[in-house]
Amino acid sequence: MIRPSPVGLLLERAITTAAQRAASPGNIRFTERQLYYATCRVLRPAPAPVRRIPHSPAPPLRLSRFTEVLRGREPAGLLPPPTAAPTIGGPSREPDLYVYGLPRLLICQDRSIARMLLANHVHLEAACPVLSAEDDLPLDPRLVEALERTEGAIVHVLHDASPVGIALPARVRQELGPVPVRVASLGLVPRHAQALRLVSGRRPGPVPPLGPMPSGLRRSEVDWLAEGRFAEVAAVPPARLLRAVLRLTRGPRSAHRSVWSDLRDLRTAGFMTWPDP
Repeated sequence: MIRPSPVGLLLERAITTAAQRAASPGNIRFTERQLYYATCRVLRPAPAPVRRIPHSPAPPLRLSRFTEVLRGREPAGLLPPPTAAPTIGGPSREPDLYVYGLPRLLICQDRSIARMLLANHVHLEAACPVLSAEDDLPLDPRLVEALERTEGAIVHVLHDASPVGIALPARVRQELGPVPVRVASLGLVPRHAQALRLVSGRRPGPVPPLGPMPSGLRRSEVDWLAEGRFAEVAAVPPARLLRAVLRLTRGPRSAHRSVWSDLRDLRTAGFMTWPDP
């Protein structure tokens, strides 16, 4: 039996610790890519004094080395490799979905992130179908009609801080055509990656010229992308990603209600409520 090297043992412990942190709190399900970035955070934690300084460091661990050490292990919470598209409510399974209005929709650039959100029931908590750009674009015409049927409908787009990712909202808007539906980017953009101190990669070889970029990007962000830099949504800690997606897709919360105000409303609610005195 070949014993792992001290470096291998260190990586095994780092992966175990990273899996525990990724699943916390509440037994969150996460992807292999998210576990990789969580392991990078374990190996190179950010000291408290520098956490507020915007920065997107290079990864301290090669992805190939991480995959080699992880092989054969199944930490609790790790999602198995995908076997099918993550779409919910497809026409073959829920044909009646398209009969009703649809107030919001979430499209993820990465199918593994869409799958992770579904596994953690974001689509139920936010009352928002979760689709993948890789599997579900162009959108089913019946889905577009359901969006058009609802006043103020919005399509949220979750994408990487990369040229392809940042161009995805415009692509979705173009495919919707004249349909009066708002398309909103949830990020990432380079300033998000730097503010969150996300591990960022760099494209190997010559960087192709950038296409049209959104007007909201700062010049420094365009320069960051032009250097071949990118940051993935998977680099965001899973718990933080879930909180952000739920907060942004559900919109602002209604005003706090007390038990007494609820009871007063019940008296005027009608059928199956308190009888009149």
